[in-house]
Amino acid sequence: MQPSFLSLSGNRRIAYHLSEGKLPCVIFMGGFKSDMQGGKAMALEAFCKARKQRFLRFDYTGHGESSGRFEDGTIGSWKQDALEVIQTLAADKNILVGSSMGAWLALLVARELGDKIRGLVTVAAAADFTERCIWQRLSENDRKKLMEEGVYHAPSCYGNDPYPITRVLVEEGRNHLLLDAPIALDIPVRMLHGMRDADVPWQTSQTILEILHSDDVELHLIKNGCHRLSEPDQLALMCHMVSGLLS
Repeated sequence: MQPSFLSLSGNRRIAYHLSEGKLPCVIFMGGFKSDMQGGKAMALEAFCKARKQRFLRFDYTGHGESSGRFEDGTIGSWKQDALEVIQTLAADKNILVGSSMGAWLALLVARELGDKIRGLVTVAAAADFTERCIWQRLSENDRKKLMEEGVYHAPSCYGNDPYPITRVLVEEGRNHLLLDAPIALDIPVRMLHGMRDADVPWQTSQTILEILHSDDVELHLIKNGCHRLSEPDQLALMCHMVSGLLS
């Protein structure tokens, strides 16, 4: 099925799929350099269609079928994509499902949208990854190269081309860091993380659990789970978490 497109300020053209249904609207927010065609997005769409639940998935600028270059993106610009898409296409009652970087963005978006967000599910939450999983892991030589040349090509663990990590991505990301202060959200939050995640340590989700203001927070750890968490039983667990919030 071909996507629909939403025209936003700054000549941004966002690709999306929206399935009509009852509220709350479930919104999937993908990860860094991924798109809305991935296994988690499609599993969640099938789950929502089966129960006639409104569902929205979309690509940030520079991702998938949306306009723009990936290298020009930042945490702030992708957060703005999400805010405008949700405010335009979603509803007054929404549940966010964020995967990896999408979980970081979902937390940021939930703080801004207030009562429009009724619950949140995170999968391998990569909050603050530009600082903790990129900058802090780089060698001194790679940091110097990044600062001088403006880009560092990080090897991919998934057989894809190297990821271009830009200086502006890291520096702008520091405007959105969450893990060093309380997160003022009072909504139900369900979290899923693999303990063999080599990209984002599971302790990141544990920290989020501890600093969220809400008491209605649960973290489910999968001992043999890696970062993607895309096995059938893991996708089923994600959908089960969403079902619980919808109930």
